Amino acid sequence: MNVISPEVTPADDSLQRLEQLADISQRLLERARALGASQAEVSCSDERGLDVNVRLGEVETVESTRDRGIAVTVFFGQRKGSASTADLQDASLESTVAQACAIARHTEDDAAAGLAEAALMAREFPDLDSWHPWALAADHALDLALACEAAGREADGRISNSDGASAATSQSLSVYANSHGFIGRERSSHHSIGCALIAGQGDGMQRDGWYSSALARQDLESPEAIGRRAAERTVARLQPRSMATAQMPVLFSPEVARSLIGHLLGAVSGGALYRRASFLLDSVGTQLFPDWFQIDEQPLLRRGLRSSAFDGDGVATRDAPLITDGTLQRYILGSYSARKLGLVTTGNAGGVHNLKVAANAGDLVAIAAQMGDGLLVTELMGQGVNGVTGDYSRGAGGFRVENGQISYPVDGITIAGNLKDMFAAIEAVGSDVDRRSHVQVGSILVGRMTVAGND
Repeated sequence: MNVISPEVTPADDSLQRLEQLADISQRLLERARALGASQAEVSCSDERGLDVNVRLGEVETVESTRDRGIAVTVFFGQRKGSASTADLQDASLESTVAQACAIARHTEDDAAAGLAEAALMAREFPDLDSWHPWALAADHALDLALACEAAGREADGRISNSDGASAATSQSLSVYANSHGFIGRERSSHHSIGCALIAGQGDGMQRDGWYSSALARQDLESPEAIGRRAAERTVARLQPRSMATAQMPVLFSPEVARSLIGHLLGAVSGGALYRRASFLLDSVGTQLFPDWFQIDEQPLLRRGLRSSAFDGDGVATRDAPLITDGTLQRYILGSYSARKLGLVTTGNAGGVHNLKVAANAGDLVAIAAQMGDGLLVTELMGQGVNGVTGDYSRGAGGFRVENGQISYPVDGITIAGNLKDMFAAIEAVGSDVDRRSHVQVGSILVGRMTVAGND
């Protein structure tokens, strides 16, 4: 039975709280101007949440949070100063602006410093369906977590222990304003339920889990389904083997495949580029992937996990390709990194929004059948990725694939290659998208990597 039930929703005062933050931002901008700043920007946030954890049928923690923050940045020409506070008293706000101004007066000029150009500010603010607050009482949250864990523990007799289950909800309000006259307001919510279980005994124990997360509670999987999936994943890892070192195809499951896209994003982001710390320097217009490979950014996607009409500089966002026909179309830039590179901002101050990697294949099982013999990776460990050279070496766990069938679990192995070679060797992107991330990608099959085992 799904125990996610409706609750009585109290009066929503979020719009009033947003206006309070907007008023504070305007007062701070006026004060910065009065103290001589040529430009200024203010970011205000108000976050509330509830997070509960249970283990073995007992309550472990119940945490209710409420955080507020104000950050002020001022510019005196091309000198910059920043200060922040969580205290909304007038004296504290006044002191925060004064501190930012004092810092700016003692810093060196930075030719790239300053607000983004006024003409680039967002002018339209569509409803992106990101606000779905959940009046989740602590007792109900505990019921959800307990139901999730119980379903997992009861799903299979080989489940011997639990690392616990959790349920959480949060809501965030934010305002960004600057001295161009721009003011942007955002509301977003986020909810999650998860469970981690242990199977087996002694040295043969294995751990795994599952979770569901969404902006709206009705988009969550049921606690029971999450628990059962956690159990299924955990017992599947029992009695792992090692492998002989070899060159073979490697299939990344959706939840780890997005890490490959993350390495791409890091390499084409402005900070790495202007520091000359990327293996993809001067790569716009270069084919990095097979000619069928596509990635599009969709910041205005309704109910997208990272949708926004403006970036961290107030610049209007827009749908835009990142990879077309395998070729890198642009970098990922905010106004500062763009100036450092002599380029124009792409509306990505603060990072990318919603990315969609186009599929050219079926789900994981279908791709495994296509690959024949190889390795399915469901877990990655370690940080063995060199962002300057692209060299890639990480500990991994997963399953051996033989004759197109997922045969048995493996662990204690390392997979290695170079990211440029790995990108070029991608043979399939699955339709089995993991929707728990703003990077929407299915399974990824890399045609050839080095797999090092102990056999």
